[in-house]
Amino acid sequence: MTEPTLENRRPLKTRSAGWAGALARALGRARVRPNHISALSVAFAAAGGAFLLMAGTAGGAGRAVLLVLAAVCIQLRLLCNMLDGMVAVEHGMASPTGPIWNELPDRVADLCFIVAAGYAAAIALPAGEWLGWLAGVLAVLTAYVRELGRGLGQPADFSGPMAKPHRMFVLTLTCLVAAFEPLWGGKGEVLLAGLAVIVLGCLITLWRRAVHLGRALRAASPPR
Repeated sequence: MTEPTLENRRPLKTRSAGWAGALARALGRARVRPNHISALSVAFAAAGGAFLLMAGTAGGAGRAVLLVLAAVCIQLRLLCNMLDGMVAVEHGMASPTGPIWNELPDRVADLCFIVAAGYAAAIALPAGEWLGWLAGVLAVLTAYVRELGRGLGQPADFSGPMAKPHRMFVLTLTCLVAAFEPLWGGKGEVLLAGLAVIVLGCLITLWRRAVHLGRALRAASPPR
């Protein structure tokens, strides 16, 4: 990825953690390309989506294991998202095609996880399928508004309450709680509730980012 300015880089507390720096340095010394790390995030997303789909038709302990594996894949995807930028920016391995690899895999990964969660919930609750697609589309739109602002010369707006890290936190927690659904006879209600939270949060995030962008553009326009 190309080197972003500080205001266009997502603020992450984990980036300053010792283990994160050590892992990024190891990848830099091994000359692992940031774009390859970005591609790996999609592989984790595809695996996580497959686990979610299988969980929709599995039962008992098998379903619980699949949901936990999906949660692990979500976190590995986020780890890749952090490391690709660290290797590119802090270890001088940026590339001209970096912006493509920085954004496009994220959109694919969001859809893999969120839409698959909808289909997993739809096994027992038909509303899950359309709710998953709605959450996926809204997740992509939040990123679109951010990049629209950048295209208009404004700093990237990473505001929430349902930016990418927040979406993945909600989905991770949803998967972990859903793993215990057999204890009370649940069959997808937790996944449905998690997707509803993502939809509501994305709608608020879209509104906030659009308002921020509108204010910034009005402030930057010359007085008439």
